[in-house]
Amino acid sequence: MKCFLFYLVFLLELVWFGYGQSSNHQPLAPAFFVFGDSLVDCGNNNYIPTLARADYLPYGIDFGFPTGRFCNGRTVADYGAMYLGLPLLPPFFAPVSIVHNVLRGLNYASAAAGILEETGQHFGARTSFSGQVSQFEMTIELKLRPFFQNPEDLRKYLAKSIISINIGSNDYINNYLMPDRYSSSKIYSGEDYANLLIKTLSAQISRLYSLGARKMVLGGTGPLGCIPSQLFMVNGNNNNKSGCVTKINNLVSLFNSRLKDLPNTLNTTLPGSFFIYQNIYDLFHDMVVNPSGYGLVIPDKACCGSGRYGGASTCLPLQEPCLDRNQYVFWDAFHPTEIANKIIAENTFSNSAKYSYPISLYEFTKL
Repeated sequence: MKCFLFYLVFLLELVWFGYGQSSNHQPLAPAFFVFGDSLVDCGNNNYIPTLARADYLPYGIDFGFPTGRFCNGRTVADYGAMYLGLPLLPPFFAPVSIVHNVLRGLNYASAAAGILEETGQHFGARTSFSGQVSQFEMTIELKLRPFFQNPEDLRKYLAKSIISINIGSNDYINNYLMPDRYSSSKIYSGEDYANLLIKTLSAQISRLYSLGARKMVLGGTGPLGCIPSQLFMVNGNNNNKSGCVTKINNLVSLFNSRLKDLPNTLNTTLPGSFFIYQNIYDLFHDMVVNPSGYGLVIPDKACCGSGRYGGASTCLPLQEPCLDRNQYVFWDAFHPTEIANKIIAENTFSNSAKYSYPISLYEFTKL
């Protein structure tokens, strides 16, 4: 039975990633390569021994079947690919990525992954950002290079491709904010920890550059003090007027301010590179404090969860989720709903530069 289900999912992946999502329009980029954590994981953790997985219902309930996405439907990366005119990307580990033409891109994101190697280790296996960069190197050598007889053509292809990096949340919620499991908060102040993350991330981005990446999108970390899991763990006295945990949001802001400035440094050390910073924090925070402005109703409770705010645990197998999912900001204790992901993508993968610095992603693709 298990083998049959695996084969069924494999066939469904062939349809979704191979044929069902093609575009009649000229794509804005030749390929889209996604790096990150559970916010954009599209199924990589299905194939490794880990507790951080979402390969069961009700995850995927609005996608049609559970894919390993930590959502009821599509992620921001899925919508990002659509806006670029590209098909949904297969996970690096999926069998379909072996037979599928990977020229349109791959997704390397892994739930529980972080910038730091130790982040999320209590979940078991996960592919850290450094590990994802190694997988990108393998993709180039084993899957992409055979398509390009001329090395210069491969160089141009990689230089025009969009590299999306959405990493850092777990370095807080599954490292720094877990003092019983990790020592980082005892060693580093908030500012020193943010500096450590940026220094490590900078070296990882430099490695991507050495492999041929030139156009990189840096996704800021969202307001983690607003997610149901954090609201569940604190008493109301620690919350600000928005209902979020001020201390946690302040920590994240230290990281984001440095991430926004990172391109200024990298542009001088990595000639020919281009970066944009997506201000996810301000956009998502506005969705939480002003949900009606986005057609949402419930900004602080998980659609599928338990306990106060639905933040006591993640969505359990076959648990009954809320019926009005398009009214919720959060799907589970940690992750946005499909509708929230769509709103984020509409505001960051678009012609508008309101939440993209220094230019919009559409302008970015023209460089």
